[in-house]
Amino acid sequence: MDTFKSIDIHAHFYPEGYLKLLQDEGAPYGVGCSYDDPAGPVIDMKGTKTPPLDRTYYDIDARVAAMDEKGVDVHVLSLTQPMLYWASPDLSRRLSEVYNDACVVAHEAYPERYLGFAMLPMLDTKAALAELERVAKLPGMRGIYMATRIEDKELSDPQFFPIYEAIEALGLHIFLHPVKVVDPARLKKFYLTNFIGNPTESAIAASHLIFGEVLDRFPKLSFVLPHGGGTFPYLIGRITHGWGVRDECKHLKNPPEEYLRRFYYDTITHSHPALEYLINLVGADRVVLGSDFCFDMSYQRPVDVVMEHPGLSDADRELILCGNARRLLSL
Repeated sequence: MDTFKSIDIHAHFYPEGYLKLLQDEGAPYGVGCSYDDPAGPVIDMKGTKTPPLDRTYYDIDARVAAMDEKGVDVHVLSLTQPMLYWASPDLSRRLSEVYNDACVVAHEAYPERYLGFAMLPMLDTKAALAELERVAKLPGMRGIYMATRIEDKELSDPQFFPIYEAIEALGLHIFLHPVKVVDPARLKKFYLTNFIGNPTESAIAASHLIFGEVLDRFPKLSFVLPHGGGTFPYLIGRITHGWGVRDECKHLKNPPEEYLRRFYYDTITHSHPALEYLINLVGADRVVLGSDFCFDMSYQRPVDVVMEHPGLSDADRELILCGNARRLLSL
């Protein structure tokens, strides 16, 4: 992988095997997948339905053509809603395996175009560790994909510490993504679950990782925050001030702002000034290319966002487009 110039680290993928498991076994959990719409499969998560999925979500050949049109060399494939934590331990394990194996198939078909972030059945520690051990040996799997909370458990829950320890020992890192949002009833109208809920979830997750001392306990482990870090980078002053004055936070040895560079942040801000603020805050060496492929909230031409951003040097552009991802993914 010496020739590519852009690595999109936030690119969603719904393998057909995963969709089939939702269709066949999701109903007892309020989850399903229907093929009744001729425009494409529709995922139903407890009454919330996706639009019909375009072929590029699940057809790796069609997806490569779309990547070429958008000027993207590599997709690091990741799942998204409904993920798999809602399922029974057995189904969650099988959903993980089916998804991870599909990423390997994509990588082996197009080794210069696809890598994968692996899913783990996080609520079953033994199964998660077994799947982690398995996927770490598979070609093309370069990190772990995880929700910003695991059902009702925060990422600072000690239940997850053995999994973090094993991920760190393997030299892998974790890409976070929202799957549930706070107060969904208030956010249901106007698609605020996405506009506001998702960015807020990233800030909550980052704060739990800091104040829950996960980052202190696992100093070699990095987390990637989607959507430009959500609201987290823009609240860091308030969070750091709170650490200095609130007794609930004084157990933390270092001010929260010192943990900013323990995270990576994708470019999905939909705002040149916001992206410029982020780069100035954390450094160009902590920002990675992302598109949110292939939702309507995605960047249609993510490389252009970086190339056309005013004020970036050529060196910064190279870091954001591929250099940082190479380092993060040990390429």
